[in-house]
Amino acid sequence: MKVLIPAAGYATRLYPLTKNRPKHLLDVKGKPIIEHVIEKTLDLEGVDEILIVTNEKFYSNFQEWARDYSCSVPVKIFNDKTTSNEDRLGQIGDIHFVIDQANIEDDLLVIAGDNLFDFQLDAVYEFFRKNNVIVNGLFDVESIQDAKQLGIATIDKDNTVVQFQEKPESPNSTLASMGIYVIPKEKVSMISRYLEQGNKPDKMGYFMEWLLENDTLKGFVYKGDWFDIGYHSALEKARKEFKTK
Repeated sequence: MKVLIPAAGYATRLYPLTKNRPKHLLDVKGKPIIEHVIEKTLDLEGVDEILIVTNEKFYSNFQEWARDYSCSVPVKIFNDKTTSNEDRLGQIGDIHFVIDQANIEDDLLVIAGDNLFDFQLDAVYEFFRKNNVIVNGLFDVESIQDAKQLGIATIDKDNTVVQFQEKPESPNSTLASMGIYVIPKEKVSMISRYLEQGNKPDKMGYFMEWLLENDTLKGFVYKGDWFDIGYHSALEKARKEFKTK
């Protein structure tokens, strides 16, 4: 299984911290955020490569970090060649870029590089292997107000996603997408199909919405602590409260 970490955003909401450094390399509890994420993926059986996609602005930062980072599997850094929010490929565009560049023909775990959580990924992986469909990791934020700022899923008793809303004005659920997606190898090509139809290349939530019309999507709900590092307050909270192994 390949692990793909989208890290090509410009994180303008975290300025000035991210003006010359990607947020994924900001320190939390003694190491860059992305290292905490990678450690979680390495607990899974069969992970044989970590693929990170960034942009022209931060490519050298990631290269410098990778030179000093020791990992049990190969880590490859991809440069999508964008330089600002104005010409960015979007999250789906970046995922497609790496799938194409790396010629991925394997099961794929896509996981946001700015997520911190205190639980293991083996449960969602076992759920994925049992169902062999695309699975989205979910977390109950327990707040309608918070749900308005996130990608929100509604699931049935069988954990099938029956509705997905990207930043809904009136959320029907408080189950937020964590930026964790497990995709069977035979369905990786659906990313290309989605884009070929002229759909938005931005947030993966739009792909989730499209999937509901074109395939089966399952949700796996996690409990524990989750920190989505998008704002200064979230970063500071993670630096105080995130629990390492």
